[in-house]
Amino acid sequence: MDTNILLESGTNELELLEFTVGSNTYGINVAKVSEIMMDQTITPMPNSPEEVEGVFIPRDKLISVIDLHKVLRTERPANGKDIIIVCQFNRMDVAFHVSSVRGIQRISWTDINEPPAVTGSSDSTYSGMATGVAKVGGKIIIILDFEKIVSALNNSTGLDTSGIDDSSQPDRIISNKRIVVADDSQFLNKMIVSTLAKTGYKNVVSFQNGEDAWEYVLSYKNKASDDTPVTDLIACVISDIEMPKMDGHRLTKLIKDDPVLKKIPVILFSSLINEQMYAKGKQVGADAQFAKPQFNDLVASLIKIIREE
Repeated sequence: MDTNILLESGTNELELLEFTVGSNTYGINVAKVSEIMMDQTITPMPNSPEEVEGVFIPRDKLISVIDLHKVLRTERPANGKDIIIVCQFNRMDVAFHVSSVRGIQRISWTDINEPPAVTGSSDSTYSGMATGVAKVGGKIIIILDFEKIVSALNNSTGLDTSGIDDSSQPDRIISNKRIVVADDSQFLNKMIVSTLAKTGYKNVVSFQNGEDAWEYVLSYKNKASDDTPVTDLIACVISDIEMPKMDGHRLTKLIKDDPVLKKIPVILFSSLINEQMYAKGKQVGADAQFAKPQFNDLVASLIKIIREE
């Protein structure tokens, strides 16, 4: 699958794979998609939740299949051609069973809005599943929080999110240094803030999109001086890559292109970190990059960066 857009620096754009589940339209970042397949023979696993359809082995790799129809509580179309979307993120492989795939949309992150606070969902397990909502060609595309879906099923499915619940941290410190966190997943945003708090970083300000994080960081530019370095005001920015309004690469580039703010360390913490994305992160000036859910590595890097300031 062509993902050359991912190598372009500072475009604030993404390619979105558009698919349907029942009668509704959803999207996933093409960077997470490794393969699209017609419906496969899937072997059910004993004692699995109903949302986990089972496993299959394409190309000698065992992959769990999650039925998004059951996750989203919708019926499969009677005349639908069921499709399997095989994904790779958070250093794991997982597949999602959908109704159809419609194609790829190239859009700007500015066209993606945060989902409304009230969605009508009464299922606490899957509440807050949407990370963004885009209007493309007159239709609404909902971008799902696939990391949260997988994590909610993880205990029973054995899906690999090793480290995400590991509370062991480096030597505990107490710091009033201000840390800015930007992550559109409510689930992972809260987990990052909680992990930093356990380590001793209590002064954490979090946002669910890069634009709001950038405006916050920018507000401190004129407060910096020779007596008050900007890193005394904001010690570090920890950012996801996928976010509504402004992605993490664009946020990093804006910070690093600014003559005052460029001294603020930026750590990219994303499920999308691979060789290509790492190269792009370096290109825009990221000080460190880690793939979710490497929380211990994230905290260790943060401590090292702040101590060297």
